[in-house]
Amino acid sequence: MAHENTASWHYGPLPATDDAAAWIYGIIPDGWIAGLPELTVDRDEMIIVCPLPAPEHPGDATDSDRAATEEGRISRFREATRDLRVQVAQQVQYRYQRQASWGARCGGTTMVFTHQSVPVTARLRQPERLVLDTLVGSGVASSRSDALAWCVRLVEQHAEDWFAELRDAMTSVDELRRRGPGV
Repeated sequence: MAHENTASWHYGPLPATDDAAAWIYGIIPDGWIAGLPELTVDRDEMIIVCPLPAPEHPGDATDSDRAATEEGRISRFREATRDLRVQVAQQVQYRYQRQASWGARCGGTTMVFTHQSVPVTARLRQPERLVLDTLVGSGVASSRSDALAWCVRLVEQHAEDWFAELRDAMTSVDELRRRGPGV
């Protein structure tokens, strides 16, 4: 399932990513992943999480043993597919006009290997800057940038249901816009 935000008043349209999971699944050699990759998409980046076959665990395996085995399988996949993932990432960038970042899921373990760090400009008034400076001064964050990222993660944690509803509504608006008359 892809989370995508393509509606923005000051940017041009980006290519749709509706077919991206299937396209990526088709370009990866057979047997490398255990199904369609899971995508999270925004204007800048497409995070591609590849499902891997879950290893068979002995009946007496502990949770720690299971996690270690799954992490090992993900690490092996990461190393074995590095060159191919670079090639696919270049094609993703050309086809979908976004940077590709990679990860894998095996059993109950998910690891994302890379992330894009994209600068975002924000105009803040003094009361808002004081919040960031308090987080920096207390050691919660090392800079205003880190403090702002911390605040965004906190809002995301506590507003997850609301964000899901908002994303669904945005998808409906995008669909209505596509079905409407061309301008």
